[in-house]
Amino acid sequence: MAERLYRSCMHIPHTSSLVTGASRGLGRAIARRLAAAGSRVVLVAREVEPLERTAAEIRAAGGIAHAVAADIGDKDAIYPLAGQAAALVGPIDILVNNASTLGPSPLRLLLDTECEDLERALAVNLVGPFRLSKAIAGSMALRRRGVVLNVSSDAAVEPYPTWGAYGASKAALDQLSRVWAAELAEHGVRVLSVDPGEMDTHMHAEAIPDADRSTLADPDDIAARVVAMIAAEERAPTGVRLVAPRFEVQP
Repeated sequence: MAERLYRSCMHIPHTSSLVTGASRGLGRAIARRLAAAGSRVVLVAREVEPLERTAAEIRAAGGIAHAVAADIGDKDAIYPLAGQAAALVGPIDILVNNASTLGPSPLRLLLDTECEDLERALAVNLVGPFRLSKAIAGSMALRRRGVVLNVSSDAAVEPYPTWGAYGASKAALDQLSRVWAAELAEHGVRVLSVDPGEMDTHMHAEAIPDADRSTLADPDDIAARVVAMIAAEERAPTGVRLVAPRFEVQP
């Protein structure tokens, strides 16, 4: 199955990609899959060592990858990041807004959530993707090509207790994606919102430490589906919200 998924994603050569939250989990897997598909990739995260390690692994496998340390929740980091990415790999064709924060662990009821924790969740999960999309999508529109993919969550549509700050930020990101899609459609830019489902990641372990890992999806499998969505415009048109585990990857 993994080999079939790998082959099916080899459809996006001669592109440049930027993936946030790329030091681990789904972001790392997406960056590796994009590079394997022929894209030049800029990996972004706050943690320098795992970020550089992943970029080195991609280069060792024959791909093109650069690591850039940045905090997506920091307003002042966004435009320098966009400029550095373009200088490294050229104008960005694929932007994956994957970086997210859950907030303090264990997760808290809304009555126990500090205002500052809600603000941080919104800064990283919503405002950061907005700023980065704003910095990059203009160039996409001028070139009449590009994909912006925002990683959402089932917490955006289900009212899970203690997931309020995270869920609210992802629900807003879904709506932001739909509006971006409506505004950019005539300019050749596709905007997707993707629910990756429950995965065996560090973030999931922080949120639900007693979860049965055998029931969780492999981030690499989900990443293969995400890259297939990017490649399959006819099955993933702009403005849609997709659930990754349900997206069939065609050979």
